Amino acid sequence: MSLFGEKKHGYKYLRERMVELQLKGRDITDEQVLQAFLKIERHRFVEESLWDRAYDDCPLPIGKNQTISQPYIVALMTQALELKGIEKILEIGTGSGYQTVILARLASQVFTIERHFELAKSARAIFDTMGIQNIALRIGDGTIGWQEFAPYNGIIVTAAAPKLPQSLAEQVALGGRLVIPIGEDFGQILYVFTKRETSFDKKFLCPCSFVPLIGIEGWSNNFR
Repeated sequence: MSLFGEKKHGYKYLRERMVELQLKGRDITDEQVLQAFLKIERHRFVEESLWDRAYDDCPLPIGKNQTISQPYIVALMTQALELKGIEKILEIGTGSGYQTVILARLASQVFTIERHFELAKSARAIFDTMGIQNIALRIGDGTIGWQEFAPYNGIIVTAAAPKLPQSLAEQVALGGRLVIPIGEDFGQILYVFTKRETSFDKKFLCPCSFVPLIGIEGWSNNFR
């Protein structure tokens, strides 16, 4: 077997171990989510020097002071959307593109916004290489959403906000879910908000630590 083949086989084992211990071993029970994590190669989304750490139970740097989130947190946020395969999803913070691809496998259409040109370019290249056609990506301020294609059945925010951004709240469809970390620097709570006729139901998911959500309805650019 070639060195590439040995590596590929090894990453498959690491991916299976990640799903068994980090996801099934906690509270990830959605079979479709688990299958997505078995199929999507997380090491594609980090620098080659980090490939051997790609399936570890931790976030990893991706440049621009951003990170690819811990696998469990990506799975928890995805599971909270309760996807059936027909949804239109908005993602705020494309980052490496890993969460985006997971969502694209489980939903009908994904719209994703990234404020860093370099990260957006890198993610787009991965999407194209993988032949994924149900992702629309743009560069801009994610805190104000993507009004053109609203409402969304689900919105997922991969950075921490000081409060629920009003624009995002308005772009969730009735009965839709918005998953977002809210709180101060280095310490937040991950919530899922479900939109009702006149209000939101709010559910606590877990304590967490995300990079700040920068933008008009988030933190200022000099927050950190």
